[in-house]
Amino acid sequence: MTKTSMRASTMLDVVALKSAYKDLSDKPQYQRRFHVMAKPGGAKCNIDCQYCFYLHKEDLLHQPKQPKMDDETLEAFVKSYIESQDGDEVVFSWQGGEPTLLGLDYFRQIVTLQKKYQPAGVRIENDLQTNGILLNDEWCEFLAQNNFLVGLSIDGPEEIHNKYRVTRSGKPTFHLVMNAVETMKKHGVRFNALVTVNNHNVKHPLEVYRFLTQELGVTYIQYNPVVEPSDFKTTAPQFWNDSMIPTVGSELAKPGHPMSVVTDWSVDADDWGQFLIATFEEWVNNDLGRVLVNLFETAVAQVMGKPSQLCITAEFCGKGLAIEHNGDVFSCDHYVYPEYKLANVKDRPLNEMAFSIRQQAFGTAKRDSLPKYCSECPYLKLCWGECPKNRLLKTPDGEEGLNYLCPGIKAFFDYSLPILTGISVLLGQNQ
Repeated sequence: MTKTSMRASTMLDVVALKSAYKDLSDKPQYQRRFHVMAKPGGAKCNIDCQYCFYLHKEDLLHQPKQPKMDDETLEAFVKSYIESQDGDEVVFSWQGGEPTLLGLDYFRQIVTLQKKYQPAGVRIENDLQTNGILLNDEWCEFLAQNNFLVGLSIDGPEEIHNKYRVTRSGKPTFHLVMNAVETMKKHGVRFNALVTVNNHNVKHPLEVYRFLTQELGVTYIQYNPVVEPSDFKTTAPQFWNDSMIPTVGSELAKPGHPMSVVTDWSVDADDWGQFLIATFEEWVNNDLGRVLVNLFETAVAQVMGKPSQLCITAEFCGKGLAIEHNGDVFSCDHYVYPEYKLANVKDRPLNEMAFSIRQQAFGTAKRDSLPKYCSECPYLKLCWGECPKNRLLKTPDGEEGLNYLCPGIKAFFDYSLPILTGISVLLGQNQ
C-alpha cells in the first residue's frame, strides 16, 4: 500500500490546511471553491432502480426508516457551506435517494436559510436531482420562481427506461416521468437529462440520444455509466480483496460471469466505448453547438488544453464532498462509506474538511496511484484514470489500479481524437 493511495488517505487525520481559511490580504492568492452533494433525505426513495448505488446506504449507515436532516443540521450545513467559499457564486446540489420526498415546505425552508446567510454580491444557485415522480404544479411553480435547475433521471424511451426504473411494487415509471416533463415545461423549469447507462440501454445509443434530444428537447445530457463492484453494498472503494482483482480482458472483468468483479447490470466496457462512439458521431453530425453532452464537452475543452469540466476526467479530485442526512460528511458522493467519513458539519466547518490534509491526500491520489500502464497512455491527460471508484482491474502487466472502463475509453478516443482536434481548431479560430 503506497502513501498516495486513497485507502491510505483514510488513515490520516482531518487537519485543516492554511488554504482552509479565507485569504484576507489585498491581493488574495487563492479562493476557496468546492462542491457538496447534499442528501438531506438520506437514501430513502420512492422507486426501486435495481442498479442504484445508494439505496443500500439505508443498511450500511444504519439510517432510520424516515431519514431527514433536522432543522439544526440543515442550518449548520447551509451556513457553513456559504461561509466556507469565497467566489461570487455558491451552488447547492440536492440529491438522494429522492429529495422531493422531504416535501415542498422543506425546500422553502432551505431557500429561507440561504437568504439568511447570503452575503452581499454572492449569488446562490440550486440544482435538484430527481426521478420527477412527485413534480406537480405546486412543485414546478416553486422551482421556476427560485430558479432551480432540475437534473431529471431518465434512461431513454419507454421500454428502455422501464427496464430498471420501476416502483417498489415493480410497476413502470416512464409515464410518471413524462408527466413531470410536461409540467416542468408548462412552468418554465430548467431541466437536464441524467442518463444512467447500464447493460441494457448501452445497446441502444441512438435510440436513447434521439429520444432525449428530439422528443424531450433537452439541450444538456449527462451520461453516467453503471460500474458497481459485486460487493459494493458492503465494501468501500479501494478496500477490495486484492486477490480477487481480475486482469483487464478476462471473463471476470465483464458483467454476466458468476464470479465477475461487477454486478450483472453494470455496463460492459467494450459496449461503453461503442455507445460513446455512436452517440458522439450523432452529436457531431447533428447537434454540435446546440446540445451539450457532458463527456464530449469536457473532451473538447481538454484537447484545447483547458481544465476538465468533470471530476472524473480531471487530474485530481477531492473538491466534491457529500453530506448525509445526519450531517456526516464524506470525501465523495461515491465514497459514502464509514472508512471515508471526514467529520460532522455540527462539529467542524466544511472548509476545514474540504481543505484538509486528509482530503488533499484523497484528491491527489487520483493521479499519484495510477499504474504505469496509464501514465504511458497517449490519452492520459484526457482521462486521468477516470473515476477512482471504478479502478477494479489489473493492467496486462499485473499492476493494480486500472479503470474497469479503460478498454471502452481508449476505443472512444481512438475514434474521436482527430474529430475533437478539428473542433478545437475551429473553436480556436473563432476565438
